[in-house]
Amino acid sequence: MYVITGANGNTGQRIAEALLHAGKTVKVIARNPEKVAALKEKGAHVAIGDLGDQAFLTETLRGAEAAYLMIPPNFAVSDWRAWSSGMVNTYAQAVKDSGVPKVVTLSSQGAHRTEGVGPVGGLGELENALKAIPGLDVLALRPGYFMENLYGSAGMIKHAGINGGVQKADARTPVVHTSDIAKVAAQRLLDLTFKGFSFEFITGPADLSFAEITAIIGKVIGKPELPYIEFSPEDGKAGMIQAGLPETIANGYVELALGMNEGRMGEGYERSQATQTSTSLEWFVENELKYAILN
Repeated sequence: MYVITGANGNTGQRIAEALLHAGKTVKVIARNPEKVAALKEKGAHVAIGDLGDQAFLTETLRGAEAAYLMIPPNFAVSDWRAWSSGMVNTYAQAVKDSGVPKVVTLSSQGAHRTEGVGPVGGLGELENALKAIPGLDVLALRPGYFMENLYGSAGMIKHAGINGGVQKADARTPVVHTSDIAKVAAQRLLDLTFKGFSFEFITGPADLSFAEITAIIGKVIGKPELPYIEFSPEDGKAGMIQAGLPETIANGYVELALGMNEGRMGEGYERSQATQTSTSLEWFVENELKYAILN
């Protein structure tokens, strides 16, 4: 049996579907049964409860052959990092108490650090906590920048005619579609050959600067002159707060952007044929993002 967290999200749902397609027994965790009704129809067992409930999570993990763990986004909390640290402690104790032998966790490029990389530091905490559990085999997937993050720029592009951020225009990052992350995670869960603690970069087909990302968006949507504007940390933070983010979360995203600008996110990063995935940014913009911009 496999236990999948984030089963109504971009990676967890696809992972659960892939495992079910392979004939595996899958248990998905959700707070709202309606969000995983389609997976239940496909044969998944459903555990309804809160990931922050350690007793519930321990019992749900008990007897599992392997689990996929991710810290879900939560923009309702005032201090995301404190909430994330609490989730790390809950996960680690539940994994230890349940005896699940293998875990694939969704981490990130930059998770070799716990400070100076914004919310990615919380994923570094999770890696370290799982690594410290005796006898546990852990594979941390470290993808680059999610293409889907660009949905956050759709309104700016549509209404202001610009793309922008605290990241420098020439700051480069691997750009990855979440469907490709799910494919890698599902394959590693089916193989279960990882031992001890290891991590794996997932890099997409190319490392791109934010100027190049913007140029690709502009070309696909018919606005080749679309500019990328660098925001100061102060202006970037103010814009995020104005959009409704709590200040502590806005601070985290600014720190993440500065971590890209100043090279902390890229420390130790390596691209190879083995880390590359196939979905291009051009495909994502043409088939998914442009509808959020143009409609």
